[in-house]
Amino acid sequence: MSYATKALENVDFRYILLDDYKKLKISEEELSVIMMVDHLLRQDNDLVTADLLALKMNYKTAQIDKILVSLLKKGFIEYEELAIGGMRTSLEPLKNKLREQFAADLAKDRANLQSAERNQNLNTLYAIFEKRRNRTLSPIEMDLISTWLDDGYTTTQIKDALEDCLAANKKSLKSVDKVLRSNRAREDVRKAGVTGVTDEDWNKNIEETIALAKIRWVDDDPDR
Repeated sequence: MSYATKALENVDFRYILLDDYKKLKISEEELSVIMMVDHLLRQDNDLVTADLLALKMNYKTAQIDKILVSLLKKGFIEYEELAIGGMRTSLEPLKNKLREQFAADLAKDRANLQSAERNQNLNTLYAIFEKRRNRTLSPIEMDLISTWLDDGYTTTQIKDALEDCLAANKKSLKSVDKVLRSNRAREDVRKAGVTGVTDEDWNKNIEETIALAKIRWVDDDPDR
């Protein structure tokens, strides 16, 4: 069962319907009929007809018939055959569509949240790097920092790698990148015995990588 399905089951169907009916292009007339159909189904009425709805609503039977036909065409309502004979009105098709809409909205909200959080982390890192290196970042350097976040490095890992390099009088982002990669390789080996970390510009085997991760970076850099 998906998260969206569980969430929908934990929230009153009518609440989500009222919140999302416009997105599903349901008119107010159709909404009122759906709400009454749901109400009657909850009262153990298997088959909800236009005549039954007309007893509860201000719409005439003929008008309700047209609304029910519209809901059928849109795939929001259906009539099921019962095992014991007869028919039952079902709003399950509508509930399925609401689940899909709910899942789409949830995914969008998560993406927006992650995007906002990522932008905040990026801006924080940019400020730290510029302050600690005492100069403005170039577009290429900003792109590299962004790539580190995409690769799954945390802001703490990136800041720690920067401090390690500065302590060794190394200021270039290439040095920071080496520290991040070697730390990840060492952690991979510690946990699983192997690593998927590679670096085309730093073509060494895993033993050398782990050894390098244990020492300060003292290689020449253009901006040391």
